[in-house]
Amino acid sequence: MNLETFPNPRPGRRYTITHVNPEFTSVCPKTGLPDFGTITVEYIPNETCIELKALKYYYFDFRQRGIFYEAVTNQILDDLVAACDPLWMQVTADWKARGGINSIIRAEYTKG
Repeated sequence: MNLETFPNPRPGRRYTITHVNPEFTSVCPKTGLPDFGTITVEYIPNETCIELKALKYYYFDFRQRGIFYEAVTNQILDDLVAACDPLWMQVTADWKARGGINSIIRAEYTKG
């Protein structure tokens, strides 16, 4: 999936962008059942920003993938960092309760 970007309109200013997807879906690799969660991406852009339509279609690719919560969260972070090279980014995956347990996975990147 090609994650499109566009030029940051204020590359010299540190500001935070937050995108929230409350309808994220993937598949549990153990049971084959759907997993539902909210994915929140927060980042301080560098030279480019993530284009939202491309992000939406990127998320759609996970709907048929058997993948664990931890892998989803880290994969999204890796892919978005590769696409836009932010100064800082955090991805939080807040998963709906399954078997009485609610899971929140958070992964963070800081440009070195």
